[in-house]
Order: sequence, then C-alpha cells, then structure tokens
Amino acid sequence: MPPARKPDPTPAPRSAVRTTAKSAAKPAVGIRHRNLPLLLAQAREAVISGFRPLLNDLGVTEQQWRIIRRLSESGDMEPWQISEQCQILKPSLTGVLARMAEMDLVRRERHPSDQRRQVVRLTSRARQLIATAAPRVAQQYRRLEQALGRELVEDLYRVLDRVLAAQAAGDADSTEVPGAPD
Repeated sequence: MPPARKPDPTPAPRSAVRTTAKSAAKPAVGIRHRNLPLLLAQAREAVISGFRPLLNDLGVTEQQWRIIRRLSESGDMEPWQISEQCQILKPSLTGVLARMAEMDLVRRERHPSDQRRQVVRLTSRARQLIATAAPRVAQQYRRLEQALGRELVEDLYRVLDRVLAAQAAGDADSTEVPGAPD
C-alpha cells in the first residue's frame, strides 16, 4: 500500500478560490437558483474591503461607521431604528453604542416625550470625523465607479432600492430583476 499523501499546508491563493460568474452558474443539485444571499455577501465584502483602510485610520469599526453614516443622514434615532436600518442585532447594538459613547461619538439621551425611550445622536466629535473622512470616502466611491463603471454603480443602487422597497412592501414578486437567471 502506498504511503498516505500529506496535504499541502500552503493555503491556495485567494484568487484561486474566487468563483467567477461563469463557474458559479451551476446551482446545487435539486436547487434551481443561484445562492443570492451568498452572492450579496460576497459583493458586500468586495465593496467594503476598499473602505476598511479608511475605517482603520479613523479608529472605527464597520458597525460604528454604519451608525455614524445613518445618524448623519437621518438625524437622531432610537436604538431599535438603528438596529433595523444598520442591520445590527439589538444585543450587539447595546455594546456598540456603549463603546461609541465612551469614544464620544454618540450621546444617548431620554426621549423628550417618553422617558422610557432613548434617543441616540451624533456628537460634535463624530461630525468632525465625518468631515475628515468625506474626501477619502468620495475618493473610494470614485475608485469604485472607475472599476465598475458609473452606469453599473447607478444600476446597483436602483436594483437594491427596488429590492428593499419590495421587501418592505411584502411583495416578493416585484423582487425579480430583469435578466437575472431563474
């Protein structure tokens, strides 16, 4: 009997494990559709990887940046709203907001009309952080548009807005994307 072959301890290069649209087109036996949640997660990772160096330089996590961006766009919010809109589970959000308060990025206050509720708002330090980050964020979006093309980026916004609107309306039929495989 030949000796057992030792596995190669060297991991495959990242490019070797990436799937292309062509190689990923065959769904698992018995499943008609491609794995859309996985594709969306991979696309998210591809996009956020360009922003990680900036977030590291700013000293904030991806979750903290999502909260800062959302509060800067929407104004004061209650924790449950932040949880829903930033896609952060409520148990995790409690710790994230506590750390952000320690970093003087947010302030948590009692709701003016109901003392049982909280309102979260950005501090002046968070607003300064946004102003500092703005040129680099814009630069990263320009890189993204150069890599994918402005038209594709705009198409992505439109399709994602449509998917989210359909999900919010509970209309699964309108989530179909023209030209997408069945």
